[in-house]
Amino acid sequence: MIDFVEGTLAYLDAEYIVIEAGGIGYRLFCPNPYQFVRYEGTKTRLYTHHHVREDAILLYGFATREERDLYRKLLDVNGIGPKGALSILAAATPEQIVMAVQQENVSYLTKFPGIGKKTAQRMILDLKDKLTGYTPSAVMAVAATELAAGEKAASALQEAQEALTALGYSDAELQSIRGALSEAAKGGAPVEQLIKQGLALLMRG
Repeated sequence: MIDFVEGTLAYLDAEYIVIEAGGIGYRLFCPNPYQFVRYEGTKTRLYTHHHVREDAILLYGFATREERDLYRKLLDVNGIGPKGALSILAAATPEQIVMAVQQENVSYLTKFPGIGKKTAQRMILDLKDKLTGYTPSAVMAVAATELAAGEKAASALQEAQEALTALGYSDAELQSIRGALSEAAKGGAPVEQLIKQGLALLMRG
């Protein structure tokens, strides 16, 4: 079992990054790979989750052990798979996710990609007790403020995606830029700016 990969960040993509270590390039699927762009060409470490299926062996990478542990807890929820759990972590910080579960905030949880009301309720039922004490109280106090900001960011991201859909872009095209737009939304970018950024990314490629 690989606990972490440490090496030079050689390449990043909308869905994954490549870390070169010992002459081997490890492809790690990450929430928001563009968050690591400042480390490109330098040494970095990602904590990994190893997923094996019939047709592929995949590595998922996370900036901290805590983020990886939360990812694994999300996988325990019926109806949430590896890609779904990754999308949730791409849309909010671990602290915001924990806070939403502990506050039983169904409306916030249903803003995550692929999460309907029933799955959100299942997340609360399955995870609430498991996440008790998961985050220090001081961080939780900050997370309460971040949760409100996160709701605003999620709303802006959703509006921008709806606008881009109305312009004729497909779900697959929007998925390819979701990470970059999510990061911009978390940084406070308004809907108009997200639409412009999305169009620029889509036209580039």
